[in-house]
Amino acid sequence: MSSFNVLRARDYPRMPWKNGGGSTEEITRDVGIGLDGFGWRLSIADIGESGGFSTFAGYERIITVLQGDGMTLSVDGQVTRPLLPVEPFAFSGESRVSCTLLGGPIRDFNLIYAPTRYRARLQWLDGEQRFFSDAGTVLVFSVSDALEVKVGNTAAQLGRHDCLQFDGNSGLLDISSNGACCVIELTAR
Repeated sequence: MSSFNVLRARDYPRMPWKNGGGSTEEITRDVGIGLDGFGWRLSIADIGESGGFSTFAGYERIITVLQGDGMTLSVDGQVTRPLLPVEPFAFSGESRVSCTLLGGPIRDFNLIYAPTRYRARLQWLDGEQRFFSDAGTVLVFSVSDALEVKVGNTAAQLGRHDCLQFDGNSGLLDISSNGACCVIELTAR
């Protein structure tokens, strides 16, 4: 049974970081409560100062700066290129990670998933786009003030940081959008 839900940014619950160093707005997840049990989780974090990241053993992470000047990461002692807005970066949840902010506080967008349970694909799109997906779950996260997303014959209007979640897909979805967004496709293994 498939479901089509629009998640509004104003309704995202705020929760503390695993390491207690800040807070996150949780957009959505597959299952579980708190910081345990999920197969995948999508969130927005507010980072006010340079410092360490929480570890998530058994998970992969993809992080993207949404707002602010950006940051560099130190991942197991290796410093990354500067991570600027809408430039995703993937790393292991088991890594020792700390960030250095490039010019003040930032907001970032995080996908954390268990690769033993899910295959994940994340891509940032802009402008008129049309694509097809056979993923079991498709998420479309808006970074536009107004974004229309069509999945088959169903359309949704999203505001900034709203998210469309389509679950239970068993065919080939025809998806189109007309602005800046992130598309995440998750397929159970």
